[in-house]
Amino acid sequence: MQSLLDPAILFFALGVFAGLVRSNLEMPTAISKFLSIYLLMALGLKGGFALAASGLTPSVASSLGLAVLLAVVVPLVGYVLLRRVLSGYSAAAVAATYGSVSAVTFVTATQYLESQQIAYGGYMAAAMALMESPAIILAVLLANSLRQKQAAVTTQGVGMTDSGAATLGGAGMGSGGAHQGSKRAHNLSVGKILHESFTDGTQLLLLGAMVIGLVTGDAGKAAMQPFSGDLFKGMLCLFLLDMGLSTARNLPAVRKQSPWLLAYAVLAPITHATLALGLAWLAAVPAGDAVLLMVLAASASYIAVPAVVRYAIPEADPSLYISLSLGVTFPLNIVVGIPVYTQAVQRVWGG
Repeated sequence: MQSLLDPAILFFALGVFAGLVRSNLEMPTAISKFLSIYLLMALGLKGGFALAASGLTPSVASSLGLAVLLAVVVPLVGYVLLRRVLSGYSAAAVAATYGSVSAVTFVTATQYLESQQIAYGGYMAAAMALMESPAIILAVLLANSLRQKQAAVTTQGVGMTDSGAATLGGAGMGSGGAHQGSKRAHNLSVGKILHESFTDGTQLLLLGAMVIGLVTGDAGKAAMQPFSGDLFKGMLCLFLLDMGLSTARNLPAVRKQSPWLLAYAVLAPITHATLALGLAWLAAVPAGDAVLLMVLAASASYIAVPAVVRYAIPEADPSLYISLSLGVTFPLNIVVGIPVYTQAVQRVWGG
């Protein structure tokens, strides 16, 4: 109950309430964008300062390695399960959403750990950055595989309906050329996605700020403390107020989803967090880092991945992955998940 009295959580609840009662309270788009930029910059700086203090230790390396492993396993398992109830394209899109991460959920978790006086490595911001792209890349590869299979089936169908060896040969050459053109288009699409994933503004800002923090060390930390330290909590409260409003706007779309998908939106984060808990325990990851690994594994992207997937997999239904991640999983993690994950780690670690 004490975790619900955190100002950040209460401002999120205020935003949801304001949206549900159809208040005219809103956050200007420019302000929302500024707040997200600020949070990413401050988070990157904190991670860089922490990494400068600790260095690249075996503990740091194991935490980052587990993050990458989770970023690959979670979307692949999610795709296999979702394929039973969704089309291949929508399953890939939803799997990518749940295989990637939510920066706001991660930032909220770091603030919760600080309020509970639980130490964690600031370098976990690098883990968050590493976990954002693999799910997107896997989803695009899965979608391209589906398109190629459909193209092959179509080509076979055309070949079966043609008559005469000359006609069939001509059709085969035409379809082969079309297939090669389609393949080139798919390869180009993957190239674009790879480029966007690794040069995305959020990624560049987060990693760039981390490098700056790493290079400047203690001197940079002292200079930036009023900006990246003192203001951080208030900025997070404002951003969560806006996220509460966005969550409320997505609730009508949530009610239209099937019970199976709603169950996935609730149970998948718990399952992913449990997997992260087991891996962290086996690798002897520090308690605070283990909590953040659970949070990252349980979170779902509602900004970066949907923006890329809409372009890369237009066959998927956007109402699925946006409404589930923002309308169900995000508030579940913010209000309930973070304190539960923390308690689970404390019990397993004996703290």
